[in-house]
Amino acid sequence: MASDKPKVKPQNGIQYQYESSGYFDWDDYLKETNSQPAPSSCFKQHVDPPKNEFCVGMKLEAQDPRNITSTCIATVVGVQGPRLRLRLDGGDNKNDFWRLVDSSQVQPIGECERAGGMLQPPLGFRMNASSWPMFLLKTLSKADIAEAHAFKEEPPSPKTNEFAVGMKLEALDRKNPHLICPATVGAVKDDMIFVTFDGWRGAFDYWCRYDSRDIFPVGWSKKSGHPLQPPGNKGSKYKARPGSSPASVSLGTPSIPPPPRVPSPRNSAGQPAATSPSTPASTRARAASSVQSSPSTHGNVGESTEQVKRVQSPNVLITEPDTSTVAKQNKTVCVFVNHQCSCGPYLNPQKIAQLPQQLGPGSMNRVLREAVQACIDCALVEKNVYNLLRRGEGKVIINATIDGQMQTCRLPAMDKVPSFWNYLEGLFEDLLCCENFYTAQPLEGGCTKCASKGPTKARVPDPASKVEAQSTPVNASTPSTAVKRRWSTDVPVRATRELSPSQQHPPLLRSPAAKLPCMRSHSADAEASSTTSHPEKPKSNLSSHPSEWGTEEVIRYIASVDAALASHSELFRRHEIDGRALLLLNSDMMMKYMGLKLGPALKICNIIDKIKGKKAL
Repeated sequence: MASDKPKVKPQNGIQYQYESSGYFDWDDYLKETNSQPAPSSCFKQHVDPPKNEFCVGMKLEAQDPRNITSTCIATVVGVQGPRLRLRLDGGDNKNDFWRLVDSSQVQPIGECERAGGMLQPPLGFRMNASSWPMFLLKTLSKADIAEAHAFKEEPPSPKTNEFAVGMKLEALDRKNPHLICPATVGAVKDDMIFVTFDGWRGAFDYWCRYDSRDIFPVGWSKKSGHPLQPPGNKGSKYKARPGSSPASVSLGTPSIPPPPRVPSPRNSAGQPAATSPSTPASTRARAASSVQSSPSTHGNVGESTEQVKRVQSPNVLITEPDTSTVAKQNKTVCVFVNHQCSCGPYLNPQKIAQLPQQLGPGSMNRVLREAVQACIDCALVEKNVYNLLRRGEGKVIINATIDGQMQTCRLPAMDKVPSFWNYLEGLFEDLLCCENFYTAQPLEGGCTKCASKGPTKARVPDPASKVEAQSTPVNASTPSTAVKRRWSTDVPVRATRELSPSQQHPPLLRSPAAKLPCMRSHSADAEASSTTSHPEKPKSNLSSHPSEWGTEEVIRYIASVDAALASHSELFRRHEIDGRALLLLNSDMMMKYMGLKLGPALKICNIIDKIKGKKAL
């Protein structure tokens, strides 16, 4: 069968040197190599490259490159010329892929549903498959949706394969899909062509169909504004070496693998045979790998040792982010809430009593958010608990209402279960509550730590007092209970006033609609006031636009319309149903994925319909 393999004819050329200024001229290169570019009619590309109107962060629908029968939600995480770097929502960042803006494999949000299909979770979806509908709802509720005009019509395919051996073109490097490089047609067989990259050995060459979207006519990168990598040495300027004479470029006759007998659907569509995950730039530099495989690379015959060393450490024009060291957040935790434990001076015992018996099991990020947000929601004064939180750069976001304004902060990233519990331990130390308030296992027979300390009176921080450099112990006779500021950069306010049972804050969403505004008071005086004080109107603190409501505003509004629905408040918090998510809910989704019964689901649907009616007005 070896005789059936097309042969590559040796070509004459000149030895080249590259500098780090990053310039390459096709006209000079074609003259020096005595080559001809492939006509633009050979390619399935627009003569004039389409304009890229996408921005990073926009969402669209795309085929999962590892499961082409699935249409998924994708986010634009990078833009180069008319190309998009996409990441499937719900997947990790190691399987990013690239598509052209005129690709048939990307489409506007809603196109799949209009065609009678359903959006699917990506291959390797990191959560339970049953949570996909709610994940999709949350993802789209706050999404920056790409406009339909940003998607361009795919060009027609050439009728026949017009390529010939030796023609020059620009081609996508499928092992480094962010790169487009000068290449040569090394062989032609039926509907397939063999793409060989100039200046590199065969590790990067591949067969593809003649109508592949991975190949482009000479000059396409310049016209489209996409970077073009010079042959051989990445990110450097091409020019003839001064004073050098023409030399034979050893293209040789590389071993060309036979074309695949039956091209895969992805190859037929002109896409890579496999998605190339992002890997460190140090291992992706083709120059280094080519030098290691063989000292003599195309176009660099007879170079000195010093020059070869320079090739081994090239300046890469486009670098790929290193995502190989990102740990997967796949650890599951469960937190048990021990209501009998002392909750300290900052938390309302009546609100604590309404917390569920356990939080989770679920991912560390989800359970951490629920656990810390519960402390905020059960605070006597949210500001005081909020100021105790240790900040970080993780994915968990905590909300609090301070002086009538919604404030948010990020918690530190958690990659190990011990760090998760260490964070909660430090928080409880700052809150002066029992360290067994949250545990990994339910307590049997009561908490021994609380029993040894005896009952403590609930104390509320004085709103009139300022944040001081030191905290006053709850009991002066027990200095061991003094605040230990282990992590937080803020200092808690002094606890000076005791709260009698008649002055305690009403439990969250316990009372009828008239008392609902008390659940998130915006002043310390309101927190300490009695339940007999004159209530505010239920909707006085709500934004005029329902789509801008936070989760607590949604809960407040629903409970103000129908107090019986207040019992489902924790469910809305768990699923983080804010205003935009609320407007997307329907009865089936609430019953199937939120666990609501038909009656409450229909009531909420009726409320949503009324909200939409008012919004339309």
